[in-house]
Amino acid sequence: MPSALWIAHVKVLDAEAYGKYAAAAGPAIAAHGGVFLARATRYVQLEGNDRARNVVARFPSLEAAVACYNSEAYQAALSHAKGASERDLVIVEENA
Repeated sequence: MPSALWIAHVKVLDAEAYGKYAAAAGPAIAAHGGVFLARATRYVQLEGNDRARNVVARFPSLEAAVACYNSEAYQAALSHAKGASERDLVIVEENA
């Protein structure tokens, strides 16, 4: 089964609230086998909306990434990000 990438592009509007999200989201992501590959590192915006926080995590499968997003722990973390950020999130299956 191919692994999957969770790719988020984020504009943080409230750093304190978003920090609570990040602190709680990490353990929820790890519990589903997610491993961060990039997290707010250097980037070059070539097209589209510039959002300074970019996050990429690898999960064992697309299903594991979706299960993480829908989990009680991640949804609790996400409640801190709502209103504290503008986000785009996509999960992409890697080529086998």
